[in-house]
Amino acid sequence: MTRIVVFAKAPLAGFAKTRLIPALGADGAASLARRMLIHTLEQALAAAAHAVELCMSPAPTDTAWHGVALPPTVEQSAQGEGDLGERLCRAMDRALAHSQGPVLLMGTDCPALTAAHIAEAGRQLEHHDAVLVAVADGGYVLIGLQLPCPDLFTDMAWSTPLVASETLRRIASLGLRVWQGPLLHDIDEPADLVQLPASFKNYQI
Repeated sequence: MTRIVVFAKAPLAGFAKTRLIPALGADGAASLARRMLIHTLEQALAAAAHAVELCMSPAPTDTAWHGVALPPTVEQSAQGEGDLGERLCRAMDRALAHSQGPVLLMGTDCPALTAAHIAEAGRQLEHHDAVLVAVADGGYVLIGLQLPCPDLFTDMAWSTPLVASETLRRIASLGLRVWQGPLLHDIDEPADLVQLPASFKNYQI
């Protein structure tokens, strides 16, 4: 009964993947953001979870999402206000309450995250309190929990190389059993573009 929540910004020029603009331009960065969003949703659906939800910024009804063709089976929700930690914590707590089962929460910046990785994280979450898939820049692309754990999202130095290690430290301090997936690469900076899979080399969609 695992629920997957995909956290995403609207793929608008000047709003999404802004750190890639020096290399790709605003429109190119937005096109890649859209491609990664659709890829992530496809992988989440292929992982055969109980439900897949897209938690959106801005809200689903905002015109920023007009023209973004989302799979019809994907549920939609709004991230709401607050810093990243507040929004992640709220999405996790809401999903746990709604699904009455474990939840995998993931971003869209990591094309290397496949349905196989997601499905394995879901299986491991049946036997652990938490799962984490870290990325090479020190963050993480996926976190899964059995129960609400706001300590993992509060007062975190987001967008720094310490996010994954600090999250694991907090998990350990709470006495939780954690499974860690393979280290992957996300796409945030121009130097990361070499990590794009071959299928992403032509990402204009």
